[in-house]
Amino acid sequence: MWDDLVAQYAWADADEPEAYTFSVISGKTEDEVIRAFGGDPAACRMMTFAESVDEQASHLYEDYELLRVVTVDRHVIAIEWGFHGSIPEIARRASAGGGEFFSVYRNVNARYQVLHALDGRVDGVFDPFDLEDAAWMDPKPEVPVWAEGITFHMGALCAESFALMERTMGVAVDPAWMDASLRTVLLASPSTLGSDPAAAWLP
Repeated sequence: MWDDLVAQYAWADADEPEAYTFSVISGKTEDEVIRAFGGDPAACRMMTFAESVDEQASHLYEDYELLRVVTVDRHVIAIEWGFHGSIPEIARRASAGGGEFFSVYRNVNARYQVLHALDGRVDGVFDPFDLEDAAWMDPKPEVPVWAEGITFHMGALCAESFALMERTMGVAVDPAWMDASLRTVLLASPSTLGSDPAAAWLP
């Protein structure tokens, strides 16, 4: 069943899009998730992923990132051509008060991150790229309990990460969300995350 689940996400390792963060949040409303990410729920537009990428690209040298959200099966899905969902402090905020958060991040340099938080506490974050060579690394990267038994393979890192997301959160990620017009907000700079922005990046 695991191999079948991974196969469903082969699209995630294709060349396009080359960078994204998908976050799945349970126990929260769209407005609560938007606020946790640093957006204003009252200032929304409807945009596709491509439209948000084009708009962000027009502000390439500015601190300008957009977040798209949709609710599916009582989960809020947050989609970015950016990285807010990879920041531990946002995971803490989005899961605080009994929520759960899971994100999959890939950047233009083919670096990856999987992050999970429960009830305001990050209980695992790792780069699946590192795990393929974990046996030869010193120190060995730590694998959280919820990812134990998963073998990651070069060329399928995103598919395996999304499969792990679905197994953990119980909701499938649909690539059709990329082309759909979804509720979209402008996000505040990560530098505004509290009085110690550097601590926001620490698990």
